[in-house]
Amino acid sequence: MPILDILVFVIYLILVLGIGFYFYRKNKNTNDYYVGGRNMGSLHVGLSVVATDVGGGFSIGLGGLGFIMGLSGSWMLFTGLIGAWLSAVLLIPKVIEKGHRFQFLTFPQLLKENYGVTVALVAGIISFIGYLGFTSSQLLAGAKLAVGTFPELDLLHALYIMGAVAVVYTVFGGIKAVIYTDTFQWAILMIGLIFVGIPIAYFKLGGWEAMQAVLPSEFFSLTNLSWVQFANWFITIVPIWFVGMTLYQRIYACKDEKTAKKAWYIAGLFEWPVMAFMGIALGLLARVGAEQGLFIADGFAEVAAMDPEIGLPLLLKNILPAGLMGLMMAAYFSAIMSTADSCLLASSGNFVTDILGLKENNPKAILISQIITFLIGFTAVLIASYMTSVLDLMLLSYAFMVSGLLVPVLGMLWSKKKKPLAAILSMLFGGFSTLLLTFLEIEIPFGFDPILAGVLISLLLYLTVKK
Repeated sequence: MPILDILVFVIYLILVLGIGFYFYRKNKNTNDYYVGGRNMGSLHVGLSVVATDVGGGFSIGLGGLGFIMGLSGSWMLFTGLIGAWLSAVLLIPKVIEKGHRFQFLTFPQLLKENYGVTVALVAGIISFIGYLGFTSSQLLAGAKLAVGTFPELDLLHALYIMGAVAVVYTVFGGIKAVIYTDTFQWAILMIGLIFVGIPIAYFKLGGWEAMQAVLPSEFFSLTNLSWVQFANWFITIVPIWFVGMTLYQRIYACKDEKTAKKAWYIAGLFEWPVMAFMGIALGLLARVGAEQGLFIADGFAEVAAMDPEIGLPLLLKNILPAGLMGLMMAAYFSAIMSTADSCLLASSGNFVTDILGLKENNPKAILISQIITFLIGFTAVLIASYMTSVLDLMLLSYAFMVSGLLVPVLGMLWSKKKKPLAAILSMLFGGFSTLLLTFLEIEIPFGFDPILAGVLISLLLYLTVKK
């Protein structure tokens, strides 16, 4: 790889690490470390929300969808817009005042106030496991990107480098480092996509005529998917806006309800159409390059033999000149790390606050939080080393959290009757039935994902158990 590209990328990594160390000196307690002192503004939080939600997993995953199905893959992130705006209207008004009043740091603390300690503990464990898997998916996305663009690296070495950088600045800086690096990284990603990646790929591959010549007509349609596929995305992604620990941390971090709502509206618009169509466009262009034989030298003579998620990094490697390749690498690593850091901090918050029960007034609270964050990050790297598909791992983590936590959260928000036993049973049977159905590869009628069965089991238990 040209020295100029390496230099650009190294400068980017130094800047990101610098932000982490800067906020390391600003954090005085776990309130600063996990929710940023509760005085963050809407623009930074909004960009951090979308950077976390879309991030690298969806960026690489969207490229893969564009590669195999075209424009219709953008509907995946349309569900993100729906989820963001619904939670702005229905969730934020019910939780932000209580979060500030009781100084909550995590999402399960809300459940504790409504259902009791045991429910909060179970919710913390489910959220911890889910975000551990989600962190792994982001690190795997980074490794795939690096392997596609740095021929000298293998997947494991790329994973170790990616994991080390993301873990280090998150461990030291906490939520403020995460939010401000997200804003910085999001700016790099947008500049890279709008002014570098998409236009250069479009013109180098031959423009619109070349795309029409090699791609099936259905790739240019927004109806190239079944209603079941859209329903599966909807069921998986919309509810995460009501149970996601990363999102509750940002709600608590906002200075008031108006700020939080504005941040969520900003995030929704960036999800769809902005990021949805940019990610899909690059996936489409990667498919054009594959059909034109651009990746033969990389060992992919046949399109059918390619991993769709590798198409995007291979495209960037083959079309970008020295210097710009480094910028695009920085852009995509930005997307990946902006999600990995948030999920890592969410998982750490769940473990430290909800499982370990660490009190904020503990004089070693920040040090313990940093050690736990490091250990969780190390574990996430190990998990990622055994996985192959970014999108599958990410959606499985989503599904586990949603099927386990959605129903008790809805009950907490809109039911006047407190039912702790019903909440525990619905969480355990909902979450683990989804995992069981997934790993046993049991088919659900009409092609629905196992998450639907998990949510229905959770709902049935919550409604039938009286206590």
